[in-house]
Amino acid sequence: MSILTVTDIHKTYITGKTKTPALRGTSVTVEKGEFTAIVGPSGSGKTTLINMIGGLDVPDNGSIVFDNIEITGLPQKKLSDIRLTKIGFIFQAYNLIPVLSALENVEYVMLLQGVPEKERREKSIKLLEEIGLKDLIHKRPNEMSGGQQQRVAVARAIISEPMLILADEPTANLDSKTSGSLLDMMRKMNEEKHITFLFSTHDSLVMERARRIVSLIDGVVVGDSKDE
Repeated sequence: MSILTVTDIHKTYITGKTKTPALRGTSVTVEKGEFTAIVGPSGSGKTTLINMIGGLDVPDNGSIVFDNIEITGLPQKKLSDIRLTKIGFIFQAYNLIPVLSALENVEYVMLLQGVPEKERREKSIKLLEEIGLKDLIHKRPNEMSGGQQQRVAVARAIISEPMLILADEPTANLDSKTSGSLLDMMRKMNEEKHITFLFSTHDSLVMERARRIVSLIDGVVVGDSKDE
């Protein structure tokens, strides 16, 4: 079942008199439960595409349909509601809230969703324990390693079991051992909870674990391969 259809997306960034095309008629369809990597060199349009899908940026033209809703052109309030309830984000820079503990960072999305305190606390503690952070529940980001912070970011993204996780270069700041462990954890979540993961990456460790690889060069899809 398709949950995402991107059709003929174009995006050009303009700085002064300089025009930089990022996407040039990009199209891709994602099925529920996929573990897919969008790959390509720097400047290929990977992050731009992820941002378009997440409603963080607006295409010049083309169509993005997510969960049977055309999101291109939606008002910001409706886009925000979709991001809050149906999409989880994992960023290269972790983006944790510095003044909150690991537990509070994971709880934060459910707080915004209006989940009762007891329920969100129990659920967050259980997930943090599952991913090996039991002893860091009350630590703030500056008291954790990069790998630990990214685990918290993953937990925050998946805690409310959204339809889609968008992960933009999630392993870029991590060593290979930490990256591998983190990716194995995400793959396990994908298999057990059937959450769809869509990565933008040029990390071979992500590519090795992905079941599908969509290749972008200069904003155009040049390859699309799936594990049989």
